[in-house]
Amino acid sequence: MKPVDRETAERAGGGGQRGPGFPADRKLFVIALRCGRLANRLNLFANFIAFAAEHGHRVANPTFHSYAHFFETTRRDIYCRYPAVQRRSVFDVLPGVAAVIRKTRMLYHTVRYFSRLNARLPLGGRSVVTLDERPGADITFLEDPAIQTRVVKARIVFAYGWQFRVRPGLVARHAERIRAYFQPVASFGDANRQVLARLREQVEIVVGVHIRRGDYRDWHGGRYFFEAPRYAAWMRDLAAQLPGRRVGFFVCSNEPRTAQEFPGLSVGLGQGPPVADLYTLAACDYLLGPLSTFTQWASFYGDKPLFHLRDRDVRPDLAQFRVSDLLEIP
Repeated sequence: MKPVDRETAERAGGGGQRGPGFPADRKLFVIALRCGRLANRLNLFANFIAFAAEHGHRVANPTFHSYAHFFETTRRDIYCRYPAVQRRSVFDVLPGVAAVIRKTRMLYHTVRYFSRLNARLPLGGRSVVTLDERPGADITFLEDPAIQTRVVKARIVFAYGWQFRVRPGLVARHAERIRAYFQPVASFGDANRQVLARLREQVEIVVGVHIRRGDYRDWHGGRYFFEAPRYAAWMRDLAAQLPGRRVGFFVCSNEPRTAQEFPGLSVGLGQGPPVADLYTLAACDYLLGPLSTFTQWASFYGDKPLFHLRDRDVRPDLAQFRVSDLLEIP
C-alpha cells in the first residue's frame, strides 16, 4: 500500500469548490441505504465517487457513519461528503455532537425515511429524485439512459440500493482520488504493520489470505465456506507456483486462527480490527480468498492481483489473478 502524498490528497478532496470543469447542473447524490458491512459500503461509495469525479457531481453518504472514524477524510465530516470540504459543519465543531449523531444513526434514518417517502410522493418534484435498483437486474449502472433521464433535472438524487455501479473502467480511471479519499487513520493498523514487517524479513513474496467463515456458513448455502486445511492446501499450491522464491502468507479471518493450522508455511496472523486487516491485505503482493467485497477492496486499494476461490475444487492459478475493478457484486 503506497502512502498518499499531500498533492494527491488535495486533488482527491477537491476542496468542495466548483471549478471551471464542473457542469452547471452539478447534482448531489445521497446514498440512502446501508448495505452490509465495511467493504460493501466502501465499494458502493467508491463507485459513486468515480461517477461524481467523472461528471462533476457531489456525494453525501450518511450510511458510512459506522466506519467514518477509520478514515482521515470522513472522520472530520458528519455528512461524509465527496469532494471533501474544507469548512467543517457546526455538528462537527461542537464537542460530542457528531459522535451522538453517528451512534444514534439519526441522520441516516432521516435520510432513509425521506428517500422512501419521496419515492412514493415526490415532495421536491423533478428536482429531488429517489433512485431504486432496476428490478431483476444484477447491476444498475448509473450511466443507464433510463437513470439519466430520471435525474436530468434533479438537484438532489437519493440512491436507495446496493447494486448501483459505474461503467467498466471508470473506477480505475479515478483510482488515485478514490484511494486518497479513503486513506485510513494510521494508528488502527499499527499491530498488523508489525506482523507484516516481521513476515517480510523472512520471505520475498507475501500472499494475503482472507479466510471468511462465520456468516459464510449459510451465505449462498455455504458455497464459499471452506475449512482451514483446505486453505492451507491452496496456500501450498500457490507457493509451488513460485519456485525459488520464499513465499509467506498474511492470514486474516473473522474467526480466531493459529499458525499451527498451516504447517510448513511461513504465516503472519491479522490482529484486527477489520479495517486493519483490510488495509494490510492491500499491502501484500497477491490476494487469495472466497468471493467477497473484502478482498475486492483490498485488491483495488493496493492495486494487487486477486484470485477468488469460487468452489473447493478450484486451483488458484497465478495467471488468473486480476486487480479488482469493484464491479462484481457477490
